[in-house]
Amino acid sequence: MAKSRIRYAPTARGANRYSASNVKRASLATLAIAISGSLALAACGGGGSDEASPSSTSKRTTTTTAPVLAPFTGLPDPSGASQGRAALNIKVSNAPEARPQSGLDQADVVWEEVVEGGITRFLAMFQSNSPSAIGPVRSVRLTDPGIVWPVGGIFAFSGGAKYALDGINKAPVVLVDESRAGSAMYRDRSRQAPHNLYGKGDALFAKGGTPVPPPALFTYAKEVRTRSGALPVTAARVGFNGSFAVDWSWDSASRSWLRNAGGRPFMAASGKQIQATNVVVMSVSYRGGVGSMGAEGVLTGEGKVLVLTDGVAIEGKWMRSSVSQVTRFVDLKGAVIPLTPGNTWVEMPDVTYAVTTTAAVVPATSTTLKAPTKSTAKP
Repeated sequence: MAKSRIRYAPTARGANRYSASNVKRASLATLAIAISGSLALAACGGGGSDEASPSSTSKRTTTTTAPVLAPFTGLPDPSGASQGRAALNIKVSNAPEARPQSGLDQADVVWEEVVEGGITRFLAMFQSNSPSAIGPVRSVRLTDPGIVWPVGGIFAFSGGAKYALDGINKAPVVLVDESRAGSAMYRDRSRQAPHNLYGKGDALFAKGGTPVPPPALFTYAKEVRTRSGALPVTAARVGFNGSFAVDWSWDSASRSWLRNAGGRPFMAASGKQIQATNVVVMSVSYRGGVGSMGAEGVLTGEGKVLVLTDGVAIEGKWMRSSVSQVTRFVDLKGAVIPLTPGNTWVEMPDVTYAVTTTAAVVPATSTTLKAPTKSTAKP
């Protein structure tokens, strides 16, 4: 809209023709007429006409609101559900009798740790999803406080030995075991104990916990980012003991890594094969001896890491100054390794376990990591 301009009447040539009061009254009258005319013209011009006067300039400002991102995946969360609740951390069995597990295919982050006997157990983190059934739920271990400390929230488990309970009691989490869960946990009588305890996502989220929302655990690539030193690979093997060894194979169709164990697809109870947008292989030392009763994964300090994302493998190291801080993952040049937005599995083999990759046919020294704009999960 053009601005109204007030034109003052010219000064009279014959000052003797008017007294001072007459001049004042005349000037004010002229000014009032000029203002009224300008406002009338402005009102006529503001009635929604598509034509603007040649001397007017119209400026429009467009405000773009950044999408809400789920903290544990870096993916857009149009519902905003992830912004209104804490992290839900649940211990899940990986014993053969517990398979196929429920809910793992909907977890934002899954940590796989070595426990007594050299077998592995999962700690699944939910924040953007809330499955109706998660489990089988199993007991706490000494490594768990170090995993959940930075994110807080709720820690759901079946029970545990006193030394493990003493450890998790120090962490800033709301503890929910079977005795305190009420209707948030139930036993599936069609399965044999102890592999038949399950949790309900919504009921467990209702237990509270802070902070809300939790902090992000990883750095994610924004749109497109080129990384030097990344090696295109088709598969990676994490050498856990015996049948617990894991193979991750790259699936270009879904842009994800498919989990296999014992030469077979690792399936969820939903009938879907477990897949991950990112796989972080974080080699750690187990205080007390890997596979020993009461052993604890040392998750502070630094160690080797292999990050699988978008069809490439990036070597580097993990670094964590204190248990309250999230872990940083950097490449061999010290630059932060950006993950692709999506779910992540973190493997924690002992430093003595072998980790190998299968290179793609045409190796390269650099690659482009692309952040997906929508889910590409297989049905």
